Amino acid sequence: MKKYKNTLFYFGITGGFTALMYWIIRQGKHLEATKTIVAPVVENNSWSAFLGAMQHNFQDPLAILLLQIITIIVVARIFGWIFKKIGQPSVIGEIIAGIALGPSLLGMYFPEFSAILFPADSLGNLKFLSQIGLILFMFVIGMELDLKVLKNRANEAVVISHASIVFPFTLGIGLAYFVYNSFAPQGVKFLSFSLFMGIAMSITAFPVLARIVQERGIHKTKLGAIVITCAAADDITAWCILAVVIAIVKAGTFVSSLYVISLAIGYVLIMLFIVKPFLKRIGDLYATKDAIVKPVVAIFFLTLILSSYATEVIGIHALFGAFMTGVIMPDVAKFRNIFIEKVEDISVILLLPLFFVFTGLRTEIGLINDPYLWKVTGFIILVAVVGKFFGSALAAKFVGQNWRDSLTIGALMNTRGLMELIVLNIGLELKVLTPEVFTMMVIMALVTTFMTGPALNLINFIFKTKDVADVEVDIRSDVYRILISFGNNEKGKSLLRLANSLVKKQKNTSSITAMHLSLSDEMHPFNMEDKEKNSFIPIEEESKLLKQEITTIFKATIDIETEITDIANQGDYDLLLVGLGKSIFEGTLLGKVIGFTTRIINPERLMDKFTGKEGLFVNSPFDERTRQIVLKAKMPLGILIDKELQKVDQVFIPIFNSEDSFLIDYAQKLIFNNNSKVVVLDVNGHINTNFVIGNAISSLELKYPNNISLHDDRIIKKEFLAKQDLMIISLESWKALVDSRSIWLSGVPSVLIIKP
Repeated sequence: MKKYKNTLFYFGITGGFTALMYWIIRQGKHLEATKTIVAPVVENNSWSAFLGAMQHNFQDPLAILLLQIITIIVVARIFGWIFKKIGQPSVIGEIIAGIALGPSLLGMYFPEFSAILFPADSLGNLKFLSQIGLILFMFVIGMELDLKVLKNRANEAVVISHASIVFPFTLGIGLAYFVYNSFAPQGVKFLSFSLFMGIAMSITAFPVLARIVQERGIHKTKLGAIVITCAAADDITAWCILAVVIAIVKAGTFVSSLYVISLAIGYVLIMLFIVKPFLKRIGDLYATKDAIVKPVVAIFFLTLILSSYATEVIGIHALFGAFMTGVIMPDVAKFRNIFIEKVEDISVILLLPLFFVFTGLRTEIGLINDPYLWKVTGFIILVAVVGKFFGSALAAKFVGQNWRDSLTIGALMNTRGLMELIVLNIGLELKVLTPEVFTMMVIMALVTTFMTGPALNLINFIFKTKDVADVEVDIRSDVYRILISFGNNEKGKSLLRLANSLVKKQKNTSSITAMHLSLSDEMHPFNMEDKEKNSFIPIEEESKLLKQEITTIFKATIDIETEITDIANQGDYDLLLVGLGKSIFEGTLLGKVIGFTTRIINPERLMDKFTGKEGLFVNSPFDERTRQIVLKAKMPLGILIDKELQKVDQVFIPIFNSEDSFLIDYAQKLIFNNNSKVVVLDVNGHINTNFVIGNAISSLELKYPNNISLHDDRIIKKEFLAKQDLMIISLESWKALVDSRSIWLSGVPSVLIIKP
């Protein structure tokens, strides 16, 4: 009976209460006699009723907003990925995605669909969501600024930074003088129009600039330090000037704006001398604790919201308050990391693309519809480049930089990106800029950001130099150089153990370099050094246990697989070792842009088809990143499938064809350096028929009779494989093994796949 107790209780309770509900409803029917009941209109055609209900659901504001978000994220990620692949910041692609979804493309060629996707009455929801995204983004930008850098290099940086603001600001005001009558909105004073043109010419995109510096590997050089400091000083100064400009525009005259400016100064003093010490005390209390409790997180987010609210009410825009809150956050890397992780993904991936599209909906390229307007647009771009590029470059030259570094600083400071769009949208909301001028300035922002990479390449070409590398590479011809590239620490340690086994007794004539690359859009300038240090701690600890000296390379990049092979090819390494990993970028276009792995279409394999390289990877068993490394590497490449490789004492080498003869060289290195026991399986009898393989095996048997043996049994048993630490196999043989679905695969130990 105990067995059925729960069942009886369940049916008794549910059945009893169901009956009770039915009885109450039946009794409630009698209450309808006192009410006038209006029956719903039911159409005769049930299908039409269903379609009508579905149409009503599609037109619901929430449904429209969700559809907009889905479309925007997918399109923004696709465009962002495309522009990353051509060496441009992904923000350029996302901005262009916004323009493409606006009246300039979608609205022009598919107006009905555009009207359904972006109905006019839905734009308010997009606007407010995008503003929340900007507030969170500016909070992150404030946290990314390292004010200690300003203290250390304030002299040169402030001169260059302020020159890079004053010069384009003046040119912007001069430009406003010539275009005011033709392009300024009715009722807008020249002071307001000219100040906004000036600040729009003066802005620099600190986040984009910082990532370009990281990607080019110059963040550790003197040049990198100066330009990051200049950008930080520029950011702070420009946003303070923008706050003043907004105050003047809203007040109408400079004198009446003094009240707003006075309130703004009072706000800044409160943030610096009351709020900042309070937040610092909280930061000091929780800096050593493992986790930050939710009430503390709530305090910081409440500070962000209150600060944004205060600056919006004062009249200098909520974004300044968000930026200011980020700047005064406790100078504790743990705190800033936590808040950036909490905020950045939701703001950058979800909400910022909404801002790009909202900007795109306001940008009508069709408004620039005659040669004169394009001539004005070109003149705006020229003024912007001359003011920012040459203003920064001349100031850098004046403070003692050489011409190459001065021009590099100018090119980087000329990057505008997202920050310019924020300023332009504020100008459009305040009705200081017309839609025509707004569109011209958006084009200017795109062009000046797009030209940064090519300009830097041209400067390096003219001066015949490259950005200073992080490490000096030993280029002695008698040194056997191994480069290991690792993503996570465990794979890095396994790769180091393997590399050490190949050179253990030849330390005077060998070198091992450990390299870790990170995606630049996941890096932040303020914690770059901590990130680098933490990345190599486990590897350096393992190197001490192995008594193996290593050199380290750390770099941020937009294209990890290309960067790996570029560094390996340029460094003239003898062997590149990588770990086989499942990348989120595996396989497909959709997978590359939003992290899915559904096979839709692979553009890189499509390109391989046209270039004739697809045959190299028929039935490729690798993920996309490894496949690209195999394609681009110009030196011997080892791909480790790591199954917790701890030692390399027992090694198994199958010989499938005559081209596998190079594997004997690796067997010899392991025997000599690591005293490994190597078992060779001659799958197709090549030892007896191939002179090179037969002679190499005989030589090793003669010299190291206890370290090499032949496996006589063609059938590989699991018991044999279980005793092995490592299997070494050629790339072509591994592909054949995978393609044949060999039973070996279920029991193999760690595998080193080598492409000669």
